[in-house]
Amino acid sequence: MTHQTDLPLGRRVMAMIEDLAQHTDEVGRLTRLYLSPAHRAAADATLAFMREAGLSAHIDALGSVVGRLEGAHPDAPALLIGSHIDTVVDAGRYDGNLGVVLGIVVVGALKAAGITPACPIEVVAFGDEENVRFPTNLSTSHALAGHFEPTWLDGTDTGGISLRDALIAFGGDPLGIAALARDPARCRGYLEVHIEQGPQLEAGNLPVGIVSAINGITRARAHVIGEAGHAGTVPMTMRRDALAAVAEMIGIVERASSTRTDTVATVGVAQVQPGAINVIPARVDFTLDARSSDDAVRRALVQDIVTECEAAAQRRGVSFTIEPFMESPATPMDKHLAEHLEEAVRHAGIVPMRLASGAGHDAVAMASLCPSAMLFVRCKGGISHNPAESITVEDADVAARVLLDAVRRIVA
Repeated sequence: MTHQTDLPLGRRVMAMIEDLAQHTDEVGRLTRLYLSPAHRAAADATLAFMREAGLSAHIDALGSVVGRLEGAHPDAPALLIGSHIDTVVDAGRYDGNLGVVLGIVVVGALKAAGITPACPIEVVAFGDEENVRFPTNLSTSHALAGHFEPTWLDGTDTGGISLRDALIAFGGDPLGIAALARDPARCRGYLEVHIEQGPQLEAGNLPVGIVSAINGITRARAHVIGEAGHAGTVPMTMRRDALAAVAEMIGIVERASSTRTDTVATVGVAQVQPGAINVIPARVDFTLDARSSDDAVRRALVQDIVTECEAAAQRRGVSFTIEPFMESPATPMDKHLAEHLEEAVRHAGIVPMRLASGAGHDAVAMASLCPSAMLFVRCKGGISHNPAESITVEDADVAARVLLDAVRRIVA
């Protein structure tokens, strides 16, 4: 039987996770939004972790924390390891943070063992993966990939504070963003470890798995307009009930996505007007989120949903319009790097599982810069974006050993 005292890497990971979890903007729950005071505190703590592990480290112009271990050939392209330290509101403690501390622990283990990698290794703690505070899209990782959108600086949070002003208050430098872009020729690859945020590894009784691709996403806002009327006097056959129409449309979304392989679709928001108990709903605005690892399949799914919703609207005498506002293509992971992860998983005595990621990650942005791959770690119940988010110290140790093995293979 394995005891926690036999798991030095896992215990180190969990201790660092516990430390980072103390940095929150809300008493009693973990909320750490990009460029908030808690994000600054977490960035400073991460900076200290990196330096304690023997890395030279700094906080860059956009608030990402970057640590570097030099290699035997300092001019060789660097291997990057990273994830994010921002959170959603009322978050769990492992989403993003796990990948950052695993990178630090693994590079620190190489340093402590006196192993000099052939190429430099950098650990990056990105700051804006969740995109909760500002209307951005992976802004800090896109900056490294050379795709930062200057208009993001003018976006504001719910309090009216612009990203530009928040960045300056954080200690960052809007004028230094362009210089963050990396030369693809100087990057050997990018690895990211993340909790699965789903139930497949747990169902397979596996501690880790290799990500095959990150799903593409279509997001849209839909609007259904009917006619308000008295709930007691308008006969059922004469109603133009917008909410009843949307109820049918939600069923269409569920049916269309469940009858395809590896697709999901969600109506996450529905706003009813006028919203009175005795008034037939006149208007409903709702959202659509559709995902697949195959872009052609995703596009076909969305088109089928739109076609069926239009037919439902016509039958019910209501109008239906839909406005896409986000198209993120599917991102396949690099085959060569994924094979290194798979070899390390096998070497740990674990059956390799390949699985797609339904959630977006910084690896989406980094894949436009250099070859990228991801390792998933089992999480209890598949629960994420929730204080109940949980992994075991045993799985943390397995993930650390697998990542260490894979890194050694890559930088040998």
